[in-house]
Amino acid sequence: MQSYSKSAKLLAESDRKNAVCNSYDAHNIGTAMQDEPDPLFIRSKALIGTEGVDRLRKLRIAVFGIGGVGGYTVEALARAGVGTLYLIDGDTISPSNLNRQLYALHSTIGQYKTAAAAARIADINPACTVHQVVQHILPDADGSLSFLPLLSDIDCIVDAVDTISLKVALAAEAENRGIPIVAAMGCGNKLRADLFQFADIYDTAVCPLCKTMRGLLKKRGVKHLRVLYSKEVPAVRSRPPSSVSWVPAAAGILLADDLLNQILQS
Repeated sequence: MQSYSKSAKLLAESDRKNAVCNSYDAHNIGTAMQDEPDPLFIRSKALIGTEGVDRLRKLRIAVFGIGGVGGYTVEALARAGVGTLYLIDGDTISPSNLNRQLYALHSTIGQYKTAAAAARIADINPACTVHQVVQHILPDADGSLSFLPLLSDIDCIVDAVDTISLKVALAAEAENRGIPIVAAMGCGNKLRADLFQFADIYDTAVCPLCKTMRGLLKKRGVKHLRVLYSKEVPAVRSRPPSSVSWVPAAAGILLADDLLNQILQS
């Protein structure tokens, strides 16, 4: 009987504390709704302030590749309130994408990834302007991307593509134009999402793609490139690369995290 009474007391105390917390949350949310006309940013505003919300709203980011990695980056950027997104990808959604790609559903198979992404973003953040570039981008013969006018209209680049020549070209263009860029390195054939880390490309090790990129970037005269890479030794070596649901998703979120925090802290 004593034990039951003690438990009832603890439950009553817990309910009282929860009621206070819920009342506090309701008050803050109500106040925030008066100040912020868009409820999407009520919770964000408490962390980054009105200035932070406004800064993200004015931001223009180009995401190259919106598959397993880039799709989750786009999701985080859209929900953060980034005002303009350029989505560059020429692929359609296929059944093999279902195990890891955000836009891959049985109902979206056959759609262009950019179209599926644009529809989802419109349902999350209708104020976000989305430009779709439905194209497989390859550099010019000289390695440049001079045919891409959007590079003159953006503030940041996320490189989430697999094509090495395009990764090198994006790094070179970003450095030449002074555009902040963050690039994903190898995310396939891996199982450990917790082993991702950021570094300059010339300070990386273990990752086979990083090794290839270091040599090619050195030849192009690229001095720096911020990358997300893993020191995990590939679990298998398959072509095309094997992949699971959690590793590319984690990489995509980390890319958005890194880029947005740099912007907010600058």
